[in-house]
Amino acid sequence: MNENELSFNQAQKKVDLWISEFGVRYFSELTNLAILMEEMGEFARLVARKYGDQSFKKGEDPEGISKEMGDILFVLICLANQMGISLEDALRATLKKNTERDKNRHKENPKLQA
Repeated sequence: MNENELSFNQAQKKVDLWISEFGVRYFSELTNLAILMEEMGEFARLVARKYGDQSFKKGEDPEGISKEMGDILFVLICLANQMGISLEDALRATLKKNTERDKNRHKENPKLQA
């Protein structure tokens, strides 16, 4: 990993430091959940514009998808920190679960065959 890359654990520490330095304290988990849903809506709107049938409105940034993903990740990290969840451990567990459950499922799905 180069110096510009962040592991999830490093990102969780950086967000925690940012909150203590600039944010005073974390918002409540319920407030952060509402913020996460708001950010997901903003992300969904841009994805619909770029990949769906709608066009961008004047002033909307087609490259804003990356910004919205960053906003989602920030709030998700806040929630993980508040709940004492390691995102690295959570992702490892999910990959293991999905591999065990789905190792052949997608390969055998005729809808996914080219």
